[in-house]
Amino acid sequence: MSKKQSIAFVGVGRMGANMARRLHDCGFTVASVFDVNREAAASLAAELGSQALESLADVTASADVIFTVVTNDDAMRAIFFGSGDNLLTAASDKIFINCATLSPGIHREVFTAAEKAGAHSLEACMASSISHAREGKLYLMLAGDESIYNQVLPLVEQISVNRRFIGGPGRAAEVKALVNMVMNINTAGLAEGLGLAQALGHDLDMIREVFSQTGANSRVLETDSADMVAREHDCWFSADHAAKDSGIASGLAAEQGLHLPLNAATEAQYQKMVALGLGGLDKSGIAELTFKGRHA
Repeated sequence: MSKKQSIAFVGVGRMGANMARRLHDCGFTVASVFDVNREAAASLAAELGSQALESLADVTASADVIFTVVTNDDAMRAIFFGSGDNLLTAASDKIFINCATLSPGIHREVFTAAEKAGAHSLEACMASSISHAREGKLYLMLAGDESIYNQVLPLVEQISVNRRFIGGPGRAAEVKALVNMVMNINTAGLAEGLGLAQALGHDLDMIREVFSQTGANSRVLETDSADMVAREHDCWFSADHAAKDSGIASGLAAEQGLHLPLNAATEAQYQKMVALGLGGLDKSGIAELTFKGRHA
């Protein structure tokens, strides 16, 4: 993969837009962008000197490598299998790098369809934040054809500080579902611990310090606990997405005949946030359900 090859982005929300900015800064040509939010696409295109296209087929025609960063399985089906206009139109030899957290099943569907179209599909599941996308410090879990992974590795290295090739199609999505399942469970558990500590009248700065030195320590203690206490839930990873991702894990567990009660309880909490109109808050907003005097 050389810098002479062009890139396109489908889905330019905060993650996709910052990945595009990063690759532009690294000297790659971002030929086009596409988003259902036409205004966001036009603004980014003007910033990067690229085109904001309104046809998915035109996006494919414009670039050698097309990144997709969409919200859910339905959005993924729409861009790859939509009648009349989709990314697989005249897609021979194109490489699609699909970065959203989706079900393993849809990644496998896209992989197979891309092969039939003479194209290639690679999963590149992200486990990092918006700032990491801008700085090229994502952690990526990748899956698909390893030879295609090796082909685009010079490009992928520019957006990630570390990465792991997992295996065949769908396998990275499975691992990403596990990552987010455990992260969401940890977040819900931390919210309950801090909520109970508050109800008991403890100083929460002291509780957070004690947690950090004991078995209660976790990555989410570092990233989310201060926000839970201060009720500052600016969105880095939304409750909507947490509900979706815990649901993906639930689906995988059901396929294997497993009951995962902690994941089920966590998914229910995030679904409750969505039902209360709190889905746009950061996942730390789950504390709104556990602290006395906040949402019931």
